[in-house]
Order: sequence, then C-alpha cells, then structure tokens
Amino acid sequence: MSKRNFILLIIILISAIIGVFAFLYFNQPANTTGGNNVGINFISQFNPFASSKTKTPTVTPPVNVSGYTPPAGATIPSVKLLKVSSMPIAGFTVYQKERLIDVPVTPATIPPTNPTPVVKSTKKITPVAPLTEFVPSLRYVARATGNIYESFADKIDERQFSGTIIPKVYEAYFGNKGTSVIMRYLKTDNQTIETFFGTLPKEYLGADTTTVNNVTGSFLPENIENVSLSSDTSNVFYLFNIGDNMAGATINLTTNKKTQIFNSPFTEWLPSWSNAKIITLTTKPASGIPGYMYRIDATTGKNLTEIFGGINGLTTLPSPDGKLVLYSDDSLSLYVYHLDTKVSDLLGVKTLPEKCVWDNASDIIYCAVPKSISAGAYPDSWYQGEVSFSDQFWKIDIKNGNTTMLLDPTTVTEGSDIDGIKLALDVGENYLFFVNKKDSFLWEFSLK
Repeated sequence: MSKRNFILLIIILISAIIGVFAFLYFNQPANTTGGNNVGINFISQFNPFASSKTKTPTVTPPVNVSGYTPPAGATIPSVKLLKVSSMPIAGFTVYQKERLIDVPVTPATIPPTNPTPVVKSTKKITPVAPLTEFVPSLRYVARATGNIYESFADKIDERQFSGTIIPKVYEAYFGNKGTSVIMRYLKTDNQTIETFFGTLPKEYLGADTTTVNNVTGSFLPENIENVSLSSDTSNVFYLFNIGDNMAGATINLTTNKKTQIFNSPFTEWLPSWSNAKIITLTTKPASGIPGYMYRIDATTGKNLTEIFGGINGLTTLPSPDGKLVLYSDDSLSLYVYHLDTKVSDLLGVKTLPEKCVWDNASDIIYCAVPKSISAGAYPDSWYQGEVSFSDQFWKIDIKNGNTTMLLDPTTVTEGSDIDGIKLALDVGENYLFFVNKKDSFLWEFSLK
C-alpha cells in the first residue's frame, strides 16, 4: 500500500471513531435511578463533559386498602361520661385508695465488649419503697345479689370484692371510708325490713386482687325506717318505731356502740346528718301539704328546734357547714335558705334537693335538672315512679347566683337518658358520680 493510501485509511478510521463517540454522547438515556454512581450508559461515567442534571422520578403513592379515610381536621374527643357498673346497684361510696404507680420498664442495654470491672461495695443497701398514689375509688353493692364490687375512677375496671349473697338489696350505705357497709332489704314475707351491718376485710397494697372476700356482721333492729350517715361516715343515725312513737339512735361503725338520742310521737321524718354537730329532721313531703324542718344536737339529741317550714311539698338538703339549706316546694322550684339571715334565694332551676350535691366548701351545688316537667303532684309522682325525668347536669354558684349547664347526657352517649339520684363528689371534686333512677346503674362524669 502506498504511503498516501495508508495515511488516508488512518484518517478514515479516526473519523469513524470520533463519529461513534459523538453518537453515543448525544443519544445516552437519562439516569433513571437517581443514584450517584450507576447509570444505564456506563461509558458516560468517564466522560468529563457529561450532564450533571438528573430527572426527578415520578413517585406513585401507596394505595390505602384499609377502607378508612380519616376526615379532614378530625380529632378524637375525650370521653367525660362513663357507665361504671355493669349491673343495677343499691348504693355506692367514693373514697381514696392507695395504689402502686406504674413505672415504665426501660429496655435492657447490650453490655460493652470489655466492661469495667465491678467493685463490690461493703455498704449496706437500703430497699427503696415502691412509688404509690392515692386516687378516687368506688365501691358499690349489686342490687340482685348483695355482692360488693369496686373500681378506680380514672381506670374503670370493675372487679368483684365480696361473695356474700344477700338477695334483693334495696338500699346500701358505706361507712368508715368504704370499710363498713349497711344493706337494707325485705325478708321473704315482703313486710319486714332487715338492716344488715357488716365489716369489710382490709385490703393490702400489692396483694392478690382476685380473691373474693366474705362480709361478716350483725343485724340492726327490724323495720328501721330511715338511715343517714354522718359527714365523716363514721357514725349512722337511724329511725325506728317504739310502740306509737318514732325513736332515733346512733351507732358508731368502729365500736358498734348504739345510743338512743331521739323520741317523738310524730312518726313521719326524713333525717340528714350532713354536719358533724347537727342532725336535721324534715317532715316527709306531700304535694299541697305544708312541710317543716327541725334540728337536734347530734351527740345528745337535745334542743329540737324548728329551722323553717310552712312550705308545701318541702324537701331539703343541708350544706356541710350547717349554714345553708337547699330546698324545693311542690312546684319543684329550687331555693337556698340562709340560717343566719333567715332569707331564701331562688336559684332559677327546677329540681329536687335529692337530685343535688354540695361541694366541700358549701358554695357550689351540682344538680340533675329535668329538661321538662309534666303536670303532676310533686314530689309524690316522682317518688312513686309515675313520672320519670330526662336530666341535664348543672353547676350552681351560691355566692354569685351563676348557673352553668355542664352536661346533657343524651348528646354525649347514645341511649343515656338519665334521671339522676344519689349524686356524690370525690375529695378533689374532679368527678361527679350518680345513679340513674331509671335502671339503677352507676355513672361517672369527669368535671376537670
């Protein structure tokens, strides 16, 4: 081959190589992985003129196959109204109970490869007591069996406490901060009222809570008419018949000592021992019949004194400090009577004192207030079950007269049409407890 042809061949080969590189450069595909090192055209990694721009991949979101689509801006509401008991009850109490504080368990750590040698100390190690807290708790008596159940207020977890059977208990009261119980029921003749007074076994912190206990005790006189606990729940005042008279006696729930302190030829009384020094006695109410309220010394029973009266259908609820009386008449208008000034204030709601509770300071009242009141002879129609109410719960400030509606149960929980009775507060006034007169179930309403 001549020198001229050889040079021409070299030029053609170089041109061909340049053309191939140019073709590959302008036709390389984009890097679809988004990575830094790997592309479809591996030659481009060595090309210093290659483009540094990458195409953002199109991301397809995962498909929701759960069938649930949360609404926009939805929040989970806090539950403030809860049914506590799983059965009708005859009575309940609120008390403070000690429990262990749940301490979170921290996960174990992997020891180092070359741990530091542990030096044993000769110093005596003092055990540390577990952390505890006192919280509001409930005890209540099942109406059908007389069994006692209990639960914490902040964690509704009903468990059976006692297994002693007392069928068809109509009324139950707890004393001594929940350690004593009084149960009232009819004997098999359906005429004689039995009143059983029992002492509950003591609970120990951290002990087995699955044990079902027995309740031991004794019987009070037959046909006791009415019972009222003292404000500290350590004593009971009860009324019973002696011949044609009505007698009143106290019993200390710790010593079991009984003392008669009252006797009257008038037999229709409703007692209340809401103040430590004073027991009040109100004549049993009836529509169109004037009622009267009296007081006696809680220790001696002396000095029977009229407080006020002449009010048709009078029903009353004294305050814990003994200075005020909540009362209503046969129109169910609610008033507060000041014992010092002998003046009554109309509170602006219609209900019965039996559907209310005083706070500890005697300046706030919580009441179950009927939404509407049909025509009838009150309070007789309500006592006899001829009328049932659908209540809202109200807070009434005695000092400034303000009334605030706190709760309408029918708007919170489906099927919770409530005729509230036996209202009670815990010590911290964080919870309002009550029984629904319609079915005798126990409920809890969180106030804070």
